[in-house]
Amino acid sequence: MTGADPTPRAVTSPAEMRAAARRGEWRGSTGGQCPRYQQANLVILPKEAAAEFAAFCTRNPKPCPLIEITPPGDPEPVRSAPGADLRTDLPGYRVYRHGELVGQPEDIRDLWRDDLVAFLLGCSLTFEHALIEAGVSVRNVECGTLVPMFVSSLACRPAGRFHGPMVVTMRPIPKAQVNLVGELSARYPDAHGAPSTPAVRRPSGSPTSAGPTMATR
Repeated sequence: MTGADPTPRAVTSPAEMRAAARRGEWRGSTGGQCPRYQQANLVILPKEAAAEFAAFCTRNPKPCPLIEITPPGDPEPVRSAPGADLRTDLPGYRVYRHGELVGQPEDIRDLWRDDLVAFLLGCSLTFEHALIEAGVSVRNVECGTLVPMFVSSLACRPAGRFHGPMVVTMRPIPKAQVNLVGELSARYPDAHGAPSTPAVRRPSGSPTSAGPTMATR
């Protein structure tokens, strides 16, 4: 789920969150929302590329933890969110063609095709509630912004046309709480699990391959 606007209130129901996005009433970040529920990133590809991307996820389970793969042409993630519509129920979408960002529509009904396959990948926003409940400040939630993302020095294992460095999220954590955050996040392997500690190069807008890291103070 994407977005960058401050959120006016906490939403505890995933169905309510999806319905608000479908109505065009939610265009912000989902950070801090729906505590204790799995959050996911969405990747949609043509069927001819799906097997290679599935292999990429299998070879890189930490940055790309697979939650669900939908059948071609089916926009409903029956296993993880029955009744949801992946074409309308996100706060926003990024559309790429040949590796270039070409649009950021609010829904993708007009782009949907019978050969499209959706991949739901676990997201680190899932475990932020556990950090907050343990007394760890989560700045992106407090500020109502997207969590910062960077291209790291860690290489993903390639699969066909899919390759490249791991993209990581970053949360500033007091040094005294680093071990606690590592222990808490490790309990969520479907949300990238424990932090990585790579060197980072530059901000990234990549829609895939994210894993958590920490900066201390």
